[in-house]
Amino acid sequence: MNFPVYLWVGSVRIHPHLLFESLAYAIAFRLVLLNSKKDTIASTQRSSVIVGGMVGALIGAKALVMLQHINLAWQNWQQFLILLLQGKTVVGALLGGLIGVEVTKKLIGVHRSTGDAFVYPLIVGTAVGRIGCFLTGLSDKTYGVATTLPWGVNFGDGIYRHPTQLYEIIFLLSLMIFLRIRSRYARQEGDLFKFYMVAYLGFRFIVDFIKPEFRPIVGISAIQIACIIGILYYRRSITNLFKFTRTAKNVS
Repeated sequence: MNFPVYLWVGSVRIHPHLLFESLAYAIAFRLVLLNSKKDTIASTQRSSVIVGGMVGALIGAKALVMLQHINLAWQNWQQFLILLLQGKTVVGALLGGLIGVEVTKKLIGVHRSTGDAFVYPLIVGTAVGRIGCFLTGLSDKTYGVATTLPWGVNFGDGIYRHPTQLYEIIFLLSLMIFLRIRSRYARQEGDLFKFYMVAYLGFRFIVDFIKPEFRPIVGISAIQIACIIGILYYRRSITNLFKFTRTAKNVS
């Protein structure tokens, strides 16, 4: 397999990142609209929340990618500018979106939890997007460090690396299956989103140790620091989230 793996639609050659990122946004947005029909807040309020989340996600994704690759500002400023224009991070988008939603809710007077409707769209959208990251190869900068494991992937430079994009897809699909099973049982409003956030941020904190990232502070990257901040934000809910998992196992 040669990376990037271009895809053909008729006679048009499409870059995999562009194709799968577009699909990810389209699918996620469609799922959000479908879930909003079951919502407990007014449609106008939901629209405002969605817009606030999108604006926050865009800002967060760009801000964190800048911090993640800040070393390139003095090592290779041209590549740094390209990353600022094209790059984005899922963790930054999630945390920025969370801030955007919470600020919007305060402005329009919504006091209920609104995150549950976004969980499955986020999981599916992220998984689809990671397919594009994998097929893009080295230029996407989402690959792992070198490995001798049999499933290591040569993205074109002769080095077999951890396919961390595939690890994330597997994690997301497993998380979705778990949450689908768990959703059959009673839960408090907002538990689904909180569990998703803590689980995903925890996964990213761990998996980013096997990525060749710039780690300026105590051996961790800007994304990992953001993951810690996000998990600490939910620290008061973590005990209840453990009950969330145990209830699923105990109910027959």
